[in-house]
Amino acid sequence: MSALEPGVWGVLATPFTGPGLDVDTDSVARLARHYEEIGATGLTVLGVFGEAAKLASAERRAVLRSVCDATRLPLVVGITGTATAPVIEEARLAREVVGPDRLAGAMVQVNSANPGALAAHLRAVRAATGLGLVPQDYPLVTGVTITASALAQAVRDTPGVVAVKAESPPTPAAIATLVEEAPGVPVFGGLGGLGLLDELAAGASGAMTGFSVPEGLLACVRGWRDGGYPAARAAYLPYLPLVNFEAQARIGLAIRKEALRRLGLIAESGVRPPAAVMPGTLGEQLDAHLAATPKGT
Repeated sequence: MSALEPGVWGVLATPFTGPGLDVDTDSVARLARHYEEIGATGLTVLGVFGEAAKLASAERRAVLRSVCDATRLPLVVGITGTATAPVIEEARLAREVVGPDRLAGAMVQVNSANPGALAAHLRAVRAATGLGLVPQDYPLVTGVTITASALAQAVRDTPGVVAVKAESPPTPAAIATLVEEAPGVPVFGGLGGLGLLDELAAGASGAMTGFSVPEGLLACVRGWRDGGYPAARAAYLPYLPLVNFEAQARIGLAIRKEALRRLGLIAESGVRPPAAVMPGTLGEQLDAHLAATPKGT
């Protein structure tokens, strides 16, 4: 398995439609095509931002098929389970639908603070599926807190890890440790791009996150590649107010989906419970942020 290419791996939302909040595969495809058109390295599908934990197996299949039909970008597929058996089941579904040639990796949640237990879990998933693995360290979702050094040890002890997604604040410090202690394995930041500049300075290979204007993530990463911190900072500054606006607790998902709707990338902005909806009082400010955000790359 090859390590993931550096750059921006866009995390797709799962758009819903109608009063029943059915999966809107047309909007899924439109969003996937947009990422390809603006130059994303790859796509991350069925992640936390994609509300994968709220989807039935048939709906997950429908989302994956829509993305595969819409774009030729490589895919990382999120796995919602934490116990080994259900993780293997989800990963096999992804491999069946996407195919091994398109599936760049299965994003598996860190499920233990013990590096030996985590490595055993990852090795079991690898042995059962043959897939490259992207451990995702996201304690806000899993409730599992692991030190960066322990995670690096688990990565070193697991064949087939193609990247790490670091979302345990402070992410720049964690990324610096992972880059030093698990050399050769690319590390990507997340959390809506909130710490992207500092993550790149710490050695991140790019971003693997959702943001309603992913052109900003691309501009920042390209700026870093071409001109280091000054160029990346200058490229990212116009987008940072919107990045911050989308990072609001409880309603960040709803804000981002409403922004995608207002940008014409998805048809409706509904979120499935228990996610909170965006307060209508924020609509005018969202419009102001979007109007002030550069378009294009």
